[in-house]
Amino acid sequence: MPAILRPRALRPGDLVVVTAPSGPLEAGEEPLLARGVVILERMGFRVRVSPMVDPARNRWWASGTPAEQADELNALLRDPEVRAVVAHTGGQATIGYLDLIDLDAIRADPKPIIGYSDISLLHMALHVKTGLVGLHADIATHGFGGDWYTLGDEARRAELVDLYTRVLTKAEAPGELPAREVWETWRPGSAQGPLFGGLLNRLILLQATPFACAPERFEGAVLFWEELQRPVSRIWNDLHALRLSGVLDRIAGMVIGLPTEVTPHESGGDRAELRDVVLDVLGQRNIPVLAQVDFGHTSPNLPLPIGVRAHVDADNRTLTLLEPAVTEG
Repeated sequence: MPAILRPRALRPGDLVVVTAPSGPLEAGEEPLLARGVVILERMGFRVRVSPMVDPARNRWWASGTPAEQADELNALLRDPEVRAVVAHTGGQATIGYLDLIDLDAIRADPKPIIGYSDISLLHMALHVKTGLVGLHADIATHGFGGDWYTLGDEARRAELVDLYTRVLTKAEAPGELPAREVWETWRPGSAQGPLFGGLLNRLILLQATPFACAPERFEGAVLFWEELQRPVSRIWNDLHALRLSGVLDRIAGMVIGLPTEVTPHESGGDRAELRDVVLDVLGQRNIPVLAQVDFGHTSPNLPLPIGVRAHVDADNRTLTLLEPAVTEG
C-alpha cells in the first residue's frame, strides 16, 4: 500500500462540486439538495452542482453508465479549480467504474472525496491504490440537506459545521470527536491505528477485486464499519469472511456505527442481536470494540478520514483523530 496521501487543505471560497458518483437524483429530492448546498456554503465554500445531479439523468439505478460516471469524476479530479468532491447520495454503482478512474490525477492533485454508503467503496479502493485520505462523511441530499435540517438542534448543527470545516481546512489533528449520545463499550480497552473501513458489505465486495486491501495492511488498523438492511446472520457471515482472511487477527480495534434496519435473529426463543454476533465472531481476540458511534445511514455522520491515525478508547467511550486529514499545500 502506498504512503498516505493527504489532500490539500481547503481555503475559504474554494470550489466544492456536488456530483453523482453512484445513484441519481430522484424526483422530489431537489429541495434536499438545495439545503445541502446551503450547509456546504455555511462551511465557507463556493458550491457547484454537477449536471450529473439531475432527475433527468439516470441509467437504471445509477446516474449514468460506468464510462459516463468515470468521465465525470475524472474531469473533476483533473480540474485545478475544483478543491473537493461531494457525493449527493450513495447507491449501487461505484463498483462499475473503479478501473476507469485516473489514479495519476489523484496522485498529482489529491482532493477530498466526501460521502458514505456506496461511496465508501470508492474511499477504500482509492486509498489502497494511491494512499488518498477519503472522507467517510455525510452526503449532500439526505445528509447535509436532510437529517442535518431535521435534527432540531442548532447547537449540534453548529458543532458539526465547525468540525467539518476544521477537518477540511486545518492541517492539524481534529482531536476527540463529539458524541451526540453516549456510545457503547462492547469490549473494553484502547488502541491507536490508522482508520480503515466503511459500509461492511462494500468492504467484503472490495476484497474480491484487484482493489482489495491485503490482510497484512490491516496490521494495527482501527477497523470501522456500519451496515443497513441486513439480518445479523449476514453480518455474522461477512465478519467471518474477514476472520478467515486474517483481517481480525491484525486489527488493533473496532468501531461500529449506528445500524439501520439491521434485524436480530429470532427462532424458537433463541435471539441474537448485533452485539451478540460481533462478539461471537471476535471470540477471544483482545481488541477494544466501541459501538453505536455517530456514523452510518442515520445522519448526521461524524467525519472519519481513511488512513488517519485514531485513538479508540472503549473504556471511556471516545474516538479521537490524532492526525490531520489534510495538508497545507
